[in-house]
Amino acid sequence: MNKKLLSLLVMCGITGYISGCSDSDNKFINNPPKEASKVKVTLLETTDIHANVLNYNYFSDKQDDKVGLVKTASLINKIRSEEKNTLLVDNGDLIQGSPLGDYMAKIKGVKEGEVHPVYKAMNTLNYDVANIGNHEFNFGLEFLTESIDDANFEYISANVFVDDGDDDENNDKPLFKPYIIIDKQVFDQHDDSHIIKVGFIGFVPPQIMQWDKSNLEGKVIAKDIVAMAKKYVPEMKKAGADLVVAIPHSGLDTSQYKLKAENASYHLSKVDGIDAILFGHAHANFPGTRYAGLEDLGIDNEKGTINGVAAVMPGFWGNHLGVVDLNLEFTNGKWNLLDSQSYLKPIYKTDENKQTVALVDNDPLVEQAVAQEHKETKQWVNEPFAKISNPVNSYFALVIDDPSIQIVTDAQAWYTAKIVKGTELEGLPILSAGAPFRAGRGGADDFTSIPAGDIAYRNVADMYIYPNILKVLKLTGAEVREWLEMSAGQFNQITPNASGVQQLINSDFPSYNFDVIDGVSYTVDVMQPARYAKNGEKASDGRRIKELTYNGQPVADDQVFLVATNNYRASGGGNFPGISASKIVVDSPNENRQVVADYILEMSQLSQDGALDPSADMNWSFATVEGVTVEFKSANNDEAAAYSEQFPFISTTQKTDEAGFRLYRLDMMHQ
Repeated sequence: MNKKLLSLLVMCGITGYISGCSDSDNKFINNPPKEASKVKVTLLETTDIHANVLNYNYFSDKQDDKVGLVKTASLINKIRSEEKNTLLVDNGDLIQGSPLGDYMAKIKGVKEGEVHPVYKAMNTLNYDVANIGNHEFNFGLEFLTESIDDANFEYISANVFVDDGDDDENNDKPLFKPYIIIDKQVFDQHDDSHIIKVGFIGFVPPQIMQWDKSNLEGKVIAKDIVAMAKKYVPEMKKAGADLVVAIPHSGLDTSQYKLKAENASYHLSKVDGIDAILFGHAHANFPGTRYAGLEDLGIDNEKGTINGVAAVMPGFWGNHLGVVDLNLEFTNGKWNLLDSQSYLKPIYKTDENKQTVALVDNDPLVEQAVAQEHKETKQWVNEPFAKISNPVNSYFALVIDDPSIQIVTDAQAWYTAKIVKGTELEGLPILSAGAPFRAGRGGADDFTSIPAGDIAYRNVADMYIYPNILKVLKLTGAEVREWLEMSAGQFNQITPNASGVQQLINSDFPSYNFDVIDGVSYTVDVMQPARYAKNGEKASDGRRIKELTYNGQPVADDQVFLVATNNYRASGGGNFPGISASKIVVDSPNENRQVVADYILEMSQLSQDGALDPSADMNWSFATVEGVTVEFKSANNDEAAAYSEQFPFISTTQKTDEAGFRLYRLDMMHQ
């Protein structure tokens, strides 16, 4: 382990972090608070920036005012000018995501004495504290350590520990500071100055040990979020924290709690002593329409509380700033939380013509901080290295077999065939799983669109946005079938011969979990109930996967396959039934994205016209459903509409929804 990583372990003296993590500053004037002194503390949160520092889309090579810390920064500065007592935090997933993050990690690197552009930008905003997100580990511990070394603020994480060879319970050396307690100078209603001790504690999904196994195994271990909160929050209170703010990089799941749950924020709200939760990871908005109607579960979507605890989750890519106002009063010798209000501040709106309207200007300091690396990234991602003969897009990736998935699955199968040659695995049938990463999850413009002709790295990153590592599993036919059943949860159950319009896509099911498996053929019967819920739990005895065949013959339950996928899925990401790291038989060191680039280059060179044909093989389709009208949403642009004309069973309604998506219809009798 390098010296910088070791320094993180001893930053608080390992055993002395209770007092050592307090940022007392004697220069503050700390007037003893009078009885009934009142203070409003405003917490500001960014999360899931994913290296989207500027309002720029490297995939389309143009300005995008729906994203960018450069915009969120202006909101931060505005609120600071209006409120007397603010604290600013970031909740992680910061250094990975956009091509800027890839360029720094894979091409330029961050050397000793250099500052990662993300931190050049962050340091202009005077953050108070930041939490570690799961994607922080994607590029390895050494790169992470060197990158955050230049942040002008503390990093915390209470559930990641150094692996010292003992069992999980006895590993008790935190990799980062579990928490910090900041002596915050505040001003009350009379403008008298006081010191309030604000404690921050951070968490990351324990699934990092699966998702980044190759980077973390043998080096760190991750423990349960709620258990670590119960361990450390009392210590924070004992150390004098007047307020305790949890920063979990963890979404909101109201189902019964399970040990080492990925999305633990709901159950974290039940831990005694936590006053506010600034959460993230799910790329969603809280308060927001997604969480309306959950009052019976203790969620107040108007006030922004979970089981009475103030909470906020500000989307992703800098599109919102999270704000929590905490109203305190000094009574009976201590500061008491009286009330709270949580809300989101957006960086843009959509007008009546469905056009994006920026609500704030770019912050000039952030813009200047990353200007050089932005220029270098643009140049790098636009350098062509191969050609494709037909366009690749993901406009209809959720409803038909799709070229943006096909090119990935073909590349993975090609690589797997080469890597198993000459081994005991040679000769086993090879399947390949891929999902649409850009199918509207990030909004109505979040679709892959690559014209025929030159291919550059930005196009490959457009198709495969994550720095995953290729893995190969050995599975039975029965396990492949259950994998596809889980994927089929992407669709709502459709009632045949029913009046009215039915929505085909289950919007709560993440599109990155809609795996298409190439190498087999199958149909999806959406008249059947989904067999699995989005969390992987069995939801019914229904079976949607029909006519599953390999080389024209029915797949037998005991038939053996190699299935190429990525480290996220192979290690249990998405909670697919029966899929775990124990099934991995090829632990490749190669990134899926690099495999795709290598495949495109080689196939282009081998083709007669010097270009790869990325056309989909249409190995899956829906079972026919009579007498229904089903709708789905896609991009609201002429390119998508024109592409739909290639498929007589897809038609545009010319209607759009409130989020700016265009609505399309699918003829389920004649697809």
